[in-house]
Amino acid sequence: MSWIAIIVLAVGTYAFRFAGPVLRDRITVSDSVKRLLGLAAIALLAALIATAALLDGGRFVGIARPAGVVVGAILAWRKAPFVIVVVAAALTAALLRVAGVE
Repeated sequence: MSWIAIIVLAVGTYAFRFAGPVLRDRITVSDSVKRLLGLAAIALLAALIATAALLDGGRFVGIARPAGVVVGAILAWRKAPFVIVVVAAALTAALLRVAGVE
């Protein structure tokens, strides 16, 4: 069963990637739709980040992980190097957990 799912997903992924260049000249999209598609991608990414930062198996993870995400987001917004962003976010969450903050 899992091999069938893997093959179906692989074929579907290839079909989507192949359809882009093939259909690029045949389909025209208005500027407002292009803008909405860009906003939809941002909204989807924000929802994925929020879900990963706040939930684990449908349960709230506590304050430590979201606090680390906030620290990482602030450092990324301030254009800190990626390594610093990751280490500071992990260190924030770890220190809060060591301090007993869940």
